[in-house]
Amino acid sequence: ITGASSGIGEAFARRLAAEKHDLVLVARSEAPLHELCDELMLKHQITAHYVVLDLSEPDADEKLFAETEKHGFEVDWLINNAGFGVREPFAHSDLAAEQAMLDVLVTAPMRLTHAALPGMLARGRGRVLVVSSMASFLPSGTYSAAKAWATVFSESLSAQYRHRGVHVTALCPGYTHTEFHERADMDVSGISEWMWLYADAVAESGLLACEEGRAIAVPG
Repeated sequence: ITGASSGIGEAFARRLAAEKHDLVLVARSEAPLHELCDELMLKHQITAHYVVLDLSEPDADEKLFAETEKHGFEVDWLINNAGFGVREPFAHSDLAAEQAMLDVLVTAPMRLTHAALPGMLARGRGRVLVVSSMASFLPSGTYSAAKAWATVFSESLSAQYRHRGVHVTALCPGYTHTEFHERADMDVSGISEWMWLYADAVAESGLLACEEGRAIAVPG
């Protein structure tokens, strides 16, 4: 699970741990990952490893899968959840930030999925969940464009591999109570409470949709 230290990623970790899955959790911040792993191992009697990793790095996928191989893990679920947004309009945004966003939202899920799929197909079973967004259906800047890629990518792989037992799903939530908007310095005070989702419900919706083989899940 990438982006596992908080928000929807943490909700995925808690749900899968409760179902007795061993976990590899990925994020940039060590302290919350360490704390979450310790909590889930103690509570659910599972194995949980964490990998401190910046997914914008070009060799992030190799580092992560080297870690899974070192511990002898087979990847049954891959959850591409990590992400962030760039607030400024494109003409005035920082190009390095735009590139980093593409690296995390597009390149990392593509490379991680490419690494995980062969083993899943060989075993005849696997689940890949890509956290996209309702923004993928809207022309709203480069974040929307990246998420549109994530949605179509998931749809394409679902069509190709569903009959072989590998389900790929794009999870497309709307506004969700996480740290995402605060980290992006976005003012969301004008958005009505009825429009907001909760991370645990979003994670539940995504896991169920992927298990059922649905290409797109829109919670709420």
